[in-house]
Amino acid sequence: MLTTRWAPLGANWLHNLYGDADQLWQNLVGDRPGSTQSYPPLNVWDEGDTLHVEAELPGLQLDKIEIVVTGDQLTLQGERTPPEVKGSWLRQERGFGKFRRTLTLPFPVVADKVEARFEQGVLNVTLPKAEAARPRRIQVKAE
Repeated sequence: MLTTRWAPLGANWLHNLYGDADQLWQNLVGDRPGSTQSYPPLNVWDEGDTLHVEAELPGLQLDKIEIVVTGDQLTLQGERTPPEVKGSWLRQERGFGKFRRTLTLPFPVVADKVEARFEQGVLNVTLPKAEAARPRRIQVKAE
C-alpha cells in the first residue's frame, strides 16, 4: 500500500513540486548508463586482510577487460561491442562502447598479489592489504 504524507498547501509546496517533477522525470527517462549511474556497478567489501571488488559485466568478452592497480587506485576498463542486429531497434537499454571506472582504495594493497576471476559476467577482484595497512597488536609495557 502506498502511503503519502499529507501536508496542506504552505511553505513546502514548492519543494514538493520539485520532488514530484523529479519523480516524474525518473519515471519517464529512468536511469541511463553514463547519466547518474556509474558503469560498471560495483560491490566493494573489506574482509580482514583482503579487499574484494565485484563488478557486473554481462556480455563482455574476457579479452576486452583490463584491470590496473596503481598506488591506491583500481581501474577497470574495457569495451562492450554492440550485437549485430538485422532490422531496427525497438528498445535499447544496455549501453555499448568503451568504459573506464577508477576506484580509490581505502588503503594500500599489494599490487603483485591482486587476483581476478571472471565468471558468468561477474568480475571478482581480490586485493590483499599491504602490510602497513594491516592492524597490529601493540604490547603495552608497564614500568
